[in-house]
Amino acid sequence: MKRKSRFLVTMLCFGFAFFYVPILSMIVFSFNNARLATVWGGFSTKWYGKLFENDQVINAAILSLKIALLSATIATILGTMAGLALARFKSFRGRTLFSGLVTAPLIMPEVITGISSLIFFIMLAEWVGWPAQRGFATVTLAHITFSMVFVTTIVHSRLSEADVAVEEAAMDLGSRPWQVMKDVTLPIISPAILS
Repeated sequence: MKRKSRFLVTMLCFGFAFFYVPILSMIVFSFNNARLATVWGGFSTKWYGKLFENDQVINAAILSLKIALLSATIATILGTMAGLALARFKSFRGRTLFSGLVTAPLIMPEVITGISSLIFFIMLAEWVGWPAQRGFATVTLAHITFSMVFVTTIVHSRLSEADVAVEEAAMDLGSRPWQVMKDVTLPIISPAILS
């Protein structure tokens, strides 16, 4: 048994090294003074200074943060609603189609989702005239489409495990549906929403 655990520890260390040594070496060489990454020319932060002087890089980083914040917020709201619908309404017309559409990005590679979104936006621009150009709105919508599936899956699994009797008891005691949602359901699924 000891031999097996030693082997597992060795493989675990090898796996961590395989993933983290390249990242650590990149961090170390980012402080290299030389122009070549393979030759150590001394410790320097001049490349970080040049990075922060570059307005295009700073603007791109700010734009990325805006897209991330907006898409995460909207994906959380829409994914929570979809998870609630799938968990609480067991049978409605089109449930299988809805479930398939919501979870499709989970099984498709990200590249396929991205190319499909691009083709969709190009066709939409030809038919309707929107979006005139692909930019902030289209990238945000593509990110929402991709991110929403994770929220839906987590919220749906959390609600499937939750005891429905708690919500029913709140309604039996006179709570309105929105009160049950606010006071009972949201606290139950809040860890799933935050994750």
